[in-house]
Amino acid sequence: MAAPVVDRAAVDETALQQQFDATVAADRRIEPRDWMPEGYRRTLVRQIAQHAHSEIIGMQPEGDWLLAAPSLRRKAILLAKVQDEAGHGMYLYSAAETLGADRADLTDKLIERKQKYSSIFNYPTLTYADVGVIGWLVDGAAICNQVPLCRSSYGPYARAMIRICKEESFHQRQGYELLMTMMGGTPEQRAMVQDAVDRWWWPSLMMFGPPDDDSPNTAQSMAWGIKRHTNDELRQRFVDMTVPQAQVLGVTLPDPDLALDEETGHWRYGPIDWSELKRVISGDGPMNAVRIARRRAARDDNAWVVEAATAYARKHSGGRPAGEHA
Repeated sequence: MAAPVVDRAAVDETALQQQFDATVAADRRIEPRDWMPEGYRRTLVRQIAQHAHSEIIGMQPEGDWLLAAPSLRRKAILLAKVQDEAGHGMYLYSAAETLGADRADLTDKLIERKQKYSSIFNYPTLTYADVGVIGWLVDGAAICNQVPLCRSSYGPYARAMIRICKEESFHQRQGYELLMTMMGGTPEQRAMVQDAVDRWWWPSLMMFGPPDDDSPNTAQSMAWGIKRHTNDELRQRFVDMTVPQAQVLGVTLPDPDLALDEETGHWRYGPIDWSELKRVISGDGPMNAVRIARRRAARDDNAWVVEAATAYARKHSGGRPAGEHA
């Protein structure tokens, strides 16, 4: 009687899957050299690319105020922050490359609207107070969302997030300091801050993504250890953190339903207009077209720099492609 045929490839993949599951369950890191399910890799590329795109596109709203900042000190602070965001994008694109993604291909997909970036950056910065509110609210929301990613199951992503979160924390403090200064100024400056808070509050709550019952990727991302908390959990954490700060600042958050739940200790907030989030994500926000047009121009106008740097690297590596070692 012939021995049964064993599908060694299937056996090997089962063993690899078991090892992957055990690593994630033990709260250890998956590294680029490790085997991983294709779905895990695709999810990471999608999430890291969206994060990287958000950092790069996110340079634009505040970058518009670099020449109009009211003092040399404020210009220097804002320039440093915009440069930080560029660095964050580079860290994250590098993390995506460890998964086999190509940085230029990711940029092309962004420009072709095949990949997304955070909806928050599709709103205009109408006054200088918006710079402070972005630092306080937008970067504050980013901190709530990103600190747990320092414990993400994918090693390169988790390690990149450590420095990013430290810098985002500084950005949040810088924005709050700017607003405190303006709130101690003229009635016109205080009105400017309140107007900016009114415009950015609800989009900041939308930054965490759709509600949990309408978030198709959350459950699997948490099972893989990529995410640590649901969208609604992070949104609640942000609200609880921000309301006391608003009280100290002296601004009113534009939500008549905002109230402290004495039993839970959480601040309850009113209904979010999810139709707006869907509209902005689909490309119909106030600044979607402008943001993508600028990113396309940056790619096309600076293509010669990439070509020159690539040729230089190849020349000084003995003719090997950049990054390839003997």
